[in-house]
Amino acid sequence: MRLLLILAVMTASRAAPAQPAPDVPDWTRRAIWYQIFPERFRNGDPSNDPTPESMEGAWPQAGDDALHAAGWAPTPWTHDWYRQEDWARSLERDFYYTVQLRRYGGDIQGLLEALPYLDSLGVNALYVNPLNDSPSLHKYDARNYHHVDVHFGPDPEGDRAMMAREDPGDPATWQWTSADRLFLELVNEVHRRGMHIVMDFSWNHTGAQFWAFRDVAARGAASPYADWYAIESFDDPSTPDTSEFSYAGWAGVRELPELRKVDRTGNPHDGVPYDGDLAAGPSAHVLAVTRRWLDPDGDGDPADGVDGFRLDVAEMVPLGFWRRYRSFVKGVNPEAALIGEIWWQRWPTQMMDPAPYLEVFDGVMHYRWYAPARSLVAGSPPGATPSSFAAELDSLRRSFSARPLAASMSTAGTHDAPRLATELFNPEVPYKADATPRARPGYLVGRPDEAARRSQRLVLLLQFTLPGAPHLFYGDEAGQWGADDPDNRKPMIWADLAHEPEATAPDGTRRPTPDEVAVDRDLWNYYRELIALRRRHGALLADGEVEWITSPELDDAGVLAYRRTLGGESATVVVNTSDARRRIDHVAPDSAVFVAGDAPAREGATVWLPPRSGAVFATD
Repeated sequence: MRLLLILAVMTASRAAPAQPAPDVPDWTRRAIWYQIFPERFRNGDPSNDPTPESMEGAWPQAGDDALHAAGWAPTPWTHDWYRQEDWARSLERDFYYTVQLRRYGGDIQGLLEALPYLDSLGVNALYVNPLNDSPSLHKYDARNYHHVDVHFGPDPEGDRAMMAREDPGDPATWQWTSADRLFLELVNEVHRRGMHIVMDFSWNHTGAQFWAFRDVAARGAASPYADWYAIESFDDPSTPDTSEFSYAGWAGVRELPELRKVDRTGNPHDGVPYDGDLAAGPSAHVLAVTRRWLDPDGDGDPADGVDGFRLDVAEMVPLGFWRRYRSFVKGVNPEAALIGEIWWQRWPTQMMDPAPYLEVFDGVMHYRWYAPARSLVAGSPPGATPSSFAAELDSLRRSFSARPLAASMSTAGTHDAPRLATELFNPEVPYKADATPRARPGYLVGRPDEAARRSQRLVLLLQFTLPGAPHLFYGDEAGQWGADDPDNRKPMIWADLAHEPEATAPDGTRRPTPDEVAVDRDLWNYYRELIALRRRHGALLADGEVEWITSPELDDAGVLAYRRTLGGESATVVVNTSDARRRIDHVAPDSAVFVAGDAPAREGATVWLPPRSGAVFATD
């Protein structure tokens, strides 16, 4: 039966936009974020690639195992992902162990080479996963905070020698290594192109190779840094082993010793906000590192520094420290952005309400918007309707009353979650709940099918036309796929490289049909056009008002409709989540300025929206 939808007579539910706080940088509310995982983005300088020695102390004993692997070498960028290298097979361990020992050699020179690519895509804000010197591939286990990893720069050995001459506890002795300087060159080039860039740090923990922790491990209670960490008991030098040395590690991981918190009013591991501070020693060090990257030449003009920080596991750090940190950062650069990672209260069923953190951050990584979007578009979990989606997003927006939702990253995939396309290729699997072939043998890890790609396009349409700053994870625009960590961290697909097909399954067997690995040009163009739409139409920016157009008829039809307005501009978004063609009357006199999926057909005031498609109507 044909369904007639007359939007002009629908009752609109209006959610008032959050009011911008006066010190939230204006640029964050117009940002289109692109997240880069440096080791896997682009290898611009193979001469600086990591060595087994540089991996010492990384989980899982990467340095030792790589040293003992016959013929260990960086993995070729275009290598079939699940196929173990000869050196990996020599260890007689499975893929998911040996993949942690891989290094591909991504570096800052690669980021510099990629800036024209990012420019052409249209993104204007870069969020770069940790660059600090570290033995791991992810760099959350810092050896030190105040230097870029030596293997991201042009002279690893020279940088190590320079760092050895410093007193890492005395900022007056800190030098600029070749890797540091190359990064500052990247910052300058990013700014020259009208973009912004933020660094990623964890002030909750360091790595076990961090200079201060090594001193504590060697000297015990006599170390001047003994009160920096949450030490439970020191080593007894009179015994032959070191088993007495006990300390808190993030999530129980010994390679990630936690910095000590003081004056606590709660437990950082309870998944709820708590007050307190960092101990004086690490707190002062963190502030010195922060100033170094915000104002590198120390002249009081932060134009040569980074544009802020994405702050890892921010809920583990006391609110008292974050208040002081915000004041300090804004004192150095009022336009610097602070984006907190606020995620799980109870994994994997309950996410945290970010409201208590919005007094200290300009925004957060807004993970919570994606669950209702996935439910509406992919039926996971089933039961969402257009009106329930609208109600859920209104509820989420109310959590952002203290700080504008506009400054938060609306994310649908990161280095800590399955790729968006793979998420939608496995709609029966709850978000982030053992979303790997190790935990779920039937989990689909191959190239997503056309149905998943249609869902991806619809989720992206929502992401780019609703409040919040859209966030992209590197390579999603090129068509990359992958399960949860580590499969979401494959090397970036580049058009100038000939990638091997994925012909190997996770268990090492051959796939019946290999999957071609190459840039998906149609998808790439979709991302670029969607980014351009967002930047071109002011009503779609994060500050715009949302007017939901809901009714029982629209719910029955599976059609979501809303109008965005800002000043004198407006745009209407209509999304058909059903598998049937829908007739919509009286949308607007405007034309469709963007289409997701098949193009709508127009007959006067009537629009026929194809199945699983969407459109934005506005005056261009």
